This record gives sequence, C-alpha cells and structure tokens, in this order.
Amino acid sequence: MDWNSDRYDYEHKTLIVFFAMMQYRRIFKFKAQWRWLKTHPAERSQLGFENVPDRTTLSRRYKALYPILQDFIAFVGQYAEPLDDRFAGQDLFEDKSLFKAQGPVWHQSDRKAGRIPDKLQGLDREATWSRSSYHGWVYGYSVHLTCNAAAFPKLAQVETGAFSEKQALDTKAPFLLDCLQPRTLTGDDGYTKALRIRQWAKQGVALLTPALRWVTGRYAEAYHRYIAQPENASLLHNRQTAIEPFFDLLAQVIGATDNQKQLPTQRLVNVRTCLALGVLIIQIAMLANSIWDLPLRSISHIGVAFT
Repeated sequence: MDWNSDRYDYEHKTLIVFFAMMQYRRIFKFKAQWRWLKTHPAERSQLGFENVPDRTTLSRRYKALYPILQDFIAFVGQYAEPLDDRFAGQDLFEDKSLFKAQGPVWHQSDRKAGRIPDKLQGLDREATWSRSSYHGWVYGYSVHLTCNAAAFPKLAQVETGAFSEKQALDTKAPFLLDCLQPRTLTGDDGYTKALRIRQWAKQGVALLTPALRWVTGRYAEAYHRYIAQPENASLLHNRQTAIEPFFDLLAQVIGATDNQKQLPTQRLVNVRTCLALGVLIIQIAMLANSIWDLPLRSISHIGVAFT
C-alpha cells in the first residue's frame, strides 16, 4: 500500500499523528479540530501541515483511515516480533469487547419497527445490540482483537455490536492462517465451530475453545482430550488475563471510562477509525515501553507525548 500517494494533499502519517493528538485532547468534532489547527500555527508546522485543511477534508480523511490503520496494526504486529520476546506471535488470543454508542439507546422493538421515539435526540442509528458477560446488553459497537499473551495487538476489526465472534474470525482467517501462522489461537466458546477447528488443524493451527456445546461424537471427544492437555488447558485458563487488560487500556485511550465504555463519536465509519487509532496508539506505546524498559502496558508516557 502506498501511504504517500500523490492523490492526497496530506500524508496518512501526518493525519494519524494529528488525529491521535486530537483523540487524547478529547477534540472529536471536525470543526473544533479545524479551529485548533487555525489557532496553533507552531504545532501545525511541527505536524507537517503546510496549510490548514478544510474541516470537510478532515472529516473525509478521518473516515477513510480505518483500513490504513488496520494494515498498520497488522504490519507492526509482525515487525515487532524480533524486537522483544513479549511480542511473539506463536500463541494468540481472540476476543470481542463492546463499546456503548454515544447518545441514547434504541430499544430493539422500536429499532425493528424503524420507529424513533421523539425523546431519542442524538440517536446513533447504526449501532446494534449485543450481550456482554460483563455489562449485560449493550447498544453499540464491537472491537474484535487478536493479541498475544502480553496483550500486544496483532489484528483489530471494528464492527457493530451484533457482529459475531464467528463472523469476525471468518474475516480474519486468511491473514491468520497465511501470514501470522500461529501455533495456537485461543478464544471463548463463541468461537467454537467444529468444521473450522478441523480445517485449521489441517493447516497447522490449533483453535482452542472450551467447546461447551460440542461434546458428543468421536471428534468432539478427541477435541476435549486435546484441550485438556496441560499446555492447552493453561492457554484457555489464561485467555482472559491475556486479553481483557487491553480493552481497559483502549477505553482509557479514547476516554470511554464509564460503566459501558460509551464512545465519543457516532456512526460506524467514525467509530472504526476512533477505536483502530486507539489500538495503534497502545501498540506504539508498548513498543516504546520495550525500548525504554518500562512496564509494557503503561500508557501514561504515550499520553503525555500526544497531549
């Protein structure tokens, strides 16, 4: 991918740094970002802006950044492996986390009927409902993360809340199997699919899940004997402690620290960039922490750098 394409007046790398700064300063409205650039000429020059982009340009480029960020996260995830043993990709973990949509919730009965009550001002119509074991039913969006035991991200995908774990894994499968090629990928019961488990095994990747509902038949019995082996049982046991801390860090980075992690922006196209940018920021923070011999999951220093 050519990140410095001539068809853009502003390079992707310039905008990624700028939007990261705005995210840390909790400036999400494009008009407010435009005003900030207008009133901070020294910082604007330091960022590499020769002039102030129009707010419609900022909006358009922000919305278009998501696939760039996804590719960047995948690249850094592989690039970092030789730099620190804690960035290894032999054993990976997969999970989904929900973030509440900004604004009021749209009750499912009204949503199915396409009915918007008068009181629902500022409703995000693109969000969907999904259930979290931690927060119950959430009207919002989901992050589908692939990381290692140190919570170092390898892949990230952002969808509406109802987008399932199995759908996300289907999307990621080609890159996981052909490029990352882990020894194991561990997920909760939502990732259990007998056909996928067998297909992945033929390609040398063990998909480990509790398989709570897949218990009968000779293949199921063989699989349960396999996941009961000490090393595999340990990976299943450690799944939550490996990946859950990352979602807490992500909530802190984007400022979604209330009970249901309410997002600071609306619509899938904006939410995707917001959350993917947060993942990349944490990834870069972990790299810097490795270099500076700091705790890997500390994000305070990167926050200072961007604010």
